[in-house]
Amino acid sequence: MLPLKLLSVTDQVVNHLTAELARGQWMKTMPGKDRLAAELGVSRMTVEVALRRLERDGRLLGRGKRCKRLIIPPSEKAARPMRIALLLYERADIPRDYLIKLPFAFKNLGHTFDFAPKTMMELKMDPARIGRFVEQHQADAWIVMAGPREVLEWFSAQSRPAFALFGRREGLPVASIGPNCRVAIVAAVRHLVNLGHSRIVLLGRRERRWPEPGPTERTFLDELKAHGITVGRYNLPDWEETKEGFQKLLDSLFRVTPPTALFIDDYTLFIPTQQYLADRGLQVPQNISLVSTENQAGYAWCMKEVAHYRWDSHKVVPRILRWAEAVSRGHRDVRQTLIPAEFVPGGTIGPAPPP
Repeated sequence: MLPLKLLSVTDQVVNHLTAELARGQWMKTMPGKDRLAAELGVSRMTVEVALRRLERDGRLLGRGKRCKRLIIPPSEKAARPMRIALLLYERADIPRDYLIKLPFAFKNLGHTFDFAPKTMMELKMDPARIGRFVEQHQADAWIVMAGPREVLEWFSAQSRPAFALFGRREGLPVASIGPNCRVAIVAAVRHLVNLGHSRIVLLGRRERRWPEPGPTERTFLDELKAHGITVGRYNLPDWEETKEGFQKLLDSLFRVTPPTALFIDDYTLFIPTQQYLADRGLQVPQNISLVSTENQAGYAWCMKEVAHYRWDSHKVVPRILRWAEAVSRGHRDVRQTLIPAEFVPGGTIGPAPPP
């Protein structure tokens, strides 16, 4: 006689929902967990865990918060395991919280994941060199982080699925997610202008400047113009993407007409900027105001909280997983997701210093 196996409440819910799906109780989408919890007399958490198990079994497809899960027809249940590689902009990106979560999330879905052994910076941002590297790397799908326009154009033209994590993906047939910072930068510029600032500079990475300014950068320049500020290369300077090139840029900015406010488009650039200012005895915000376009957990520990943009980075991993699940079943996913961002004033902004 086989030993008696006692099922947990979650197991019972999974079995019940599986049977209901098999007999076609629901069509296209699952009911919400509130309704299911009330009908089954269990907690919402129990229902949520059961629904996630059905997602892992390939019976449901999650679409994020406030969206009902899609029911996958039996003919589409089988998802092929994929090898997914992530092409970093530079190695300094690895500690970001959403990148730390990705390997475990893909493992739970049955896919393998790794960081590509070289970054775009190490490949000189050269699309031809990146293309040869991708062809040599055994991956079924690629995630490209902060890709320049010409690199994402190359990926979008390939048969191999690709996902743009940030980068210049506007108008390209490639799935993506990233913050929409245009509202935030307008609010930040207006805040600075109201404090008397007119020499305002945005330090951006190459993919945001070339071959022409991106949507957020164009919004920045347009907002300066709206306040009667003459704009040019001074406000969105070009520079060589090296440590020495960034030092040379800062030297040129502060040589004759130093800015009174700096937008810094990458956390990697924020620390060397602070160091440069400290070495020259320039105080924040007495001599210069700083705005970071990223939200780092470390900012909360600063005695003067850094003025920054805030957006919900927790949406990144679920969106990437939905893309991976879709392409693993042979579906084409090129939906581009924008996450609203808002400007958060902080202690690194003050009135413009006197001439």
